[in-house]
Amino acid sequence: MTGPPQSLEVLMRQVTVCQRCPRLRQYCREVALAKRRAYRDWEYWGRPVPSFGDPKARVLIIGLAPGAHGANRTGRMFTGDRSGDFLYRALFQTGFASQAESRSRDDGLTLSGVYIAASAHCAPPDNKPAPSELANCRPYLERELDLLKNLRVVVTLGRIAFDTYLRILRDRGAIANRAAFDFAHDAEHRTGPDAPVLISCYHPSQQNTSTGKLTEAMLRQVFERARRIAG
Repeated sequence: MTGPPQSLEVLMRQVTVCQRCPRLRQYCREVALAKRRAYRDWEYWGRPVPSFGDPKARVLIIGLAPGAHGANRTGRMFTGDRSGDFLYRALFQTGFASQAESRSRDDGLTLSGVYIAASAHCAPPDNKPAPSELANCRPYLERELDLLKNLRVVVTLGRIAFDTYLRILRDRGAIANRAAFDFAHDAEHRTGPDAPVLISCYHPSQQNTSTGKLTEAMLRQVFERARRIAG
């Protein structure tokens, strides 16, 4: 019997062939075949999307799930959609990303000091993974937390990512309960004397950014805070 993966690279290879959620796998394949007219010349990734970033990261970003015509198309987290445009501009402006745009997994973008993971690695219909699907994917995030040895800050994008991370801490005995932590934008949470600082953040979804609930300045402020804390 083999033990848990000993490197992020091996773990991400396991992610890309995962079949734990039949509904999500079927949906991703259907999207990859049907495509969107604007991307009809693309060969969609159509598989679980691996995490992306610096293995020595001091900051971990946890998102929700790949976008159907974004990361499910390009094969890289937050790449190829408006959420990613918003996020990578903020990461570039705060010194975490080598460029402000992320168009494909071969565009030369690199991350320094930050690593991007997800609550679910497959694109869900209506951007809503089922609780059982989040539970199926959670072991990958738990193993990432073990392998990212230098973490000082965890930034959760949206309430689902916030709850996913806190449930992991609760089940590991690091916090007594989830209810002690209130989700709010750019809020700083202490989960233990030696634990990474948790920063909750609105998700850079089109719904939030187009309505002004989340602005570029607000998102940049989150990562400025993360950089100060990470050192």
